[in-house]
Amino acid sequence: MSTTAQPQTYLVTRDPAGAPPARANALLAVLALAGTVFAMMQALVIPALPRIQASLGVNADGAAWISTAYLLSASILTPVIGRLGEVAGKKRMMLASLAAFAAGTLVCALAGNLAELVTGRVIQGAAGGIYPLAFAIIRDRLPRERVPAGIGLVSSLLGIGGGLGLVLPGPIMTRLSYQWLFWLPLTVIAAALVLAAVYIPADGAARSRERVPWRSSLLMAAGLAAVLMAVAQSASWHWASARTLGLLAAGALVLLAWGRMESRSASPLVDMSLMRLRGVWPANAAALLTGVGMYASFLIIPELVQAPARLGYGFGASVMGAGLFMFPTAAAQLLLAPAAGMLHRRFSLRSQLIAGQVSCAAGFASLALWHAAPWQVYAATTVLGVGFWLCLVALPNQVVAAVPAARTGSATAVNTVVRNAGGALGTQLAAAVIVSSVQAGTGAPAAVGYVGALILCAAAGCAGALVAAATPHRNPG
Repeated sequence: MSTTAQPQTYLVTRDPAGAPPARANALLAVLALAGTVFAMMQALVIPALPRIQASLGVNADGAAWISTAYLLSASILTPVIGRLGEVAGKKRMMLASLAAFAAGTLVCALAGNLAELVTGRVIQGAAGGIYPLAFAIIRDRLPRERVPAGIGLVSSLLGIGGGLGLVLPGPIMTRLSYQWLFWLPLTVIAAALVLAAVYIPADGAARSRERVPWRSSLLMAAGLAAVLMAVAQSASWHWASARTLGLLAAGALVLLAWGRMESRSASPLVDMSLMRLRGVWPANAAALLTGVGMYASFLIIPELVQAPARLGYGFGASVMGAGLFMFPTAAAQLLLAPAAGMLHRRFSLRSQLIAGQVSCAAGFASLALWHAAPWQVYAATTVLGVGFWLCLVALPNQVVAAVPAARTGSATAVNTVVRNAGGALGTQLAAAVIVSSVQAGTGAPAAVGYVGALILCAAAGCAGALVAAATPHRNPG
């Protein structure tokens, strides 16, 4: 049976003094580089899907698998890789994740048909373990007082990289083919792999003697695959169809069976006793709601600004122009990233998370009310950038502060998967709301569809603030 732990703050790591400052800075820079390129690749293909669809000669349903395959792979592999880091070694698994990331990206760059491209995206999903492994390495290797800021910095890069992923395809594809969306990041991934081999310290002999429960991992994979497949395909299959409801029900039953197996296991993939801690379950619930708004914004805002002005809304923006409307979201997070340390010294994690969720709700609500002029969209996306940054800084720190050091990788991996699941759910719900407003005369959505989707995201932010209030009131610094 797994042991219940009740830590109240960061536990002393294997190396409490931490690395020398220069070495610690280099380590943090390498982890930040790996995290940024992973986050960027998550969003990079979204604006490019129409071009890829036309180049490969496939329909929209086929092209959707380019995103769906990556989501399924990353969600399934992230908890397994996080646990493998605890068992086999964090550096070893970080290098393996980056190597798989590079291999998958190379396959995508060379792909000549949809099947090959989807295969590459599946391989890329192994990089989903980069973030939980990075958090565990930071906790092990940085001086204790720098751990919250280090985790906050790397986590905030998820939003920064995602924003860049929406901005960069426009200028790249104006001169180059879509394959360069993979060739260019491949050089960065290769650099991150080499630097990680040099600057991440060896794991040593203090690794866990437990084994990864592969039967439990397969059961979790089957449950997650069924649920996420149903959510990802709901737009094509429809929410009320027997196929969607059947997969959701089957996936839920499998995940319940998996949870029971984990609770009884002496060496679980995910320690269920930790998931019930007050510092963990609200953080996971808040991660779900953060994912709903953050990933839905990647769909709603670009589509809104690209709509022709003759419809009474929108600005007829190009792909590049739509990316520029999202740029303030990334810019705000980039400018705030160095302030993570100060934030943790002055405000509790609960205050940060509540402020972040309220900011997200305010940004979505303002855009729902005011979107007639470009400056109104820029103002709203700036506020969203602040909100996403606060949430992404606080969420992993809330989990890390609550769990033993030996479980950092697997616990933060669950938080990552939950946020991705929220993103899949939010994107599909927003798409359903927008599509439901399509007008017969124009074949385009009405403005009320976008307003409804934005209100849905604002509601998720309000719910997230209420959930955040349940987290412990403590300062990890």
